[in-house]
Amino acid sequence: ECRVPSVTMAAWDLCVTVEELGPEAPPFKVSVTSDLHIGGVILRIVEKTQIKKNWSDHALWWEQKEQWLLRPSWTLEKYEIHADARLSLTSQHKPLRLDLPNGTTLRVQACFSRPVFQTVMGVCHLLSNNQLFVTACVTMTGSSQTLSNGMPVHFADSPQTEAVYKLLSVSLPAPPPETITRMLRPSGLMDKAQVHNRWLDSSRSLLQQGVKAEDKLLLRFKYYCFHDLDPKYDAVRLTQLYEQARWAILLEEVDCTEEEMMLFAALQYHIGKVSLSEPQPTTSCPAMDDLDSALKCLEVKMESEKTRVEDMLEMAPELQDYLKLFRPKRLTLKGYKQFWFTFKNTSISYYKSREETLKEPIQQMNLKGCEVAPDVSVAAQKYCIRLLIPEAEGMNEVYLRCENLQYSRWMAACRLASKGKTLADCSFSSEVENIQSFLAMQQSTPGANNAQTDEIINTHSLVSRRYQKKYKAKQLTPRILEAYQNVSQLPLTQALVKFLQIWQALPDFGVSYFVVRFKGCRKDEVLGVTNNRLIRINLSTGDVAKTWRYNTMRQWNVNWDIKQMAIEFNGNVNIAFSCVTATCKIVHEYIGGYIFMATRSREQTEGLNHELFFKLTGGHEAL
Repeated sequence: ECRVPSVTMAAWDLCVTVEELGPEAPPFKVSVTSDLHIGGVILRIVEKTQIKKNWSDHALWWEQKEQWLLRPSWTLEKYEIHADARLSLTSQHKPLRLDLPNGTTLRVQACFSRPVFQTVMGVCHLLSNNQLFVTACVTMTGSSQTLSNGMPVHFADSPQTEAVYKLLSVSLPAPPPETITRMLRPSGLMDKAQVHNRWLDSSRSLLQQGVKAEDKLLLRFKYYCFHDLDPKYDAVRLTQLYEQARWAILLEEVDCTEEEMMLFAALQYHIGKVSLSEPQPTTSCPAMDDLDSALKCLEVKMESEKTRVEDMLEMAPELQDYLKLFRPKRLTLKGYKQFWFTFKNTSISYYKSREETLKEPIQQMNLKGCEVAPDVSVAAQKYCIRLLIPEAEGMNEVYLRCENLQYSRWMAACRLASKGKTLADCSFSSEVENIQSFLAMQQSTPGANNAQTDEIINTHSLVSRRYQKKYKAKQLTPRILEAYQNVSQLPLTQALVKFLQIWQALPDFGVSYFVVRFKGCRKDEVLGVTNNRLIRINLSTGDVAKTWRYNTMRQWNVNWDIKQMAIEFNGNVNIAFSCVTATCKIVHEYIGGYIFMATRSREQTEGLNHELFFKLTGGHEAL
């Protein structure tokens, strides 16, 4: 009988440094074999250190490959680790300093081993018990929440946690004027595009991206979709959203008109005053899917406006009226010219006069997928609607000029049509009320010019630098106080939501910019990415050349070798571009992230589908 000799695997030395011993400590040499599993390696290293502590949070980090070895049952052979590998035994959770939108810096224990998407989820759960969401800004529907002393119950555990809640849920006073002056302001599209090349990759860990313990990161809302916003439970998220919007206005990241700036200033002034007074009772409100829905519950009702809306609802789902039209790029029409307009479904038609409506219209314009922007000055009685309508050769730019009483209905109709919704949609009336309420806030209040003019306010913290240069403080103060009279009775929660509503209605709201080079073109251009569309923009002039909506997208992919994105839309429309100011991965993650959030149902109550998120945003690196 022959006996087969046993095969003994050769032992070799593995070098492992231990974080607890400091950066200057020499690595430990551990004798191992290729069939030893990772858990066994960690056990041998811990025994060698002779340090008695809880090592459960520690894991091995492979320096050369920038890879965590998180599967304790895998062997060294399966991970393809050889004697030249440099490993480190380090903690998975490390201290991180987070700069929040309101200027508060918090030191938190963050996970450095999981993908950033999950790390941010953990941090935001800690801060607000739901998703504050920033780097991977997706809101997770909270489970049944309860309040204690007017705050989420997990903040009522101790005086320390209550102090944190008050710090995060209350708008802080503005910094001194000299600090504001030193803050960076984008001077053009190129500067705005540079901001977005610094987002962390959601599918990779912090350590994989070079982040170290005690580093300072900015925690910001990245995706402009605000699901499940309930002020009763979301005071932290609402406040931080307001602060990010506030600084976007003050630092001129988003353009607004002079009247809008005065209203923003008045709301900031009011929010600051109310925040310094006694804590305000929270407003109970049902779960909300976005700010448009929030405004149905937190709207400033104007009785005279409400009557007009009720009268309007009795009308058939069709608008018709005399409006004035202007095409800035066509020489055939000089200035505004009056026509008879009809609005039906998602299309506008116009005729020479009302009597000619039985004939063919001069033109019919389908507004589905168009860009809609207000061009309004209440003081000058100017109520215009700017439309950028996609056409085969580019964008058709049209201005409609309305009278005061016409504007809210036509503007609401245009906004709904751009989203593919008709006048019969249930949100039409609330959209009209929104617009009328906003216009009412900008109207002068009789006697307001003399009200509180003796009050001293810090105008430098309320308006952007452009208006600080244009007007002196003594000129700004009465104008801000005049606008303040229209918002001074708003409770804190309603004031915050009103500020966000006006921010959300700005033409440039929610656009993230990237400098790209389209295939076949010799010049760099700008790609604007929003929650529902992509925008092609001329880098030199800022003019919109083309718009593509996500709901017409068939597929998109990235050629990682040549670093080029390709997108196919309905109608055999294909575009391809390479990224100049950011990596393709960042743009890919933006588009995939917005499409991921479009898959959320209003009734969804379960946690996030991590696998789907990584599939849509991770590209070839998806987990």
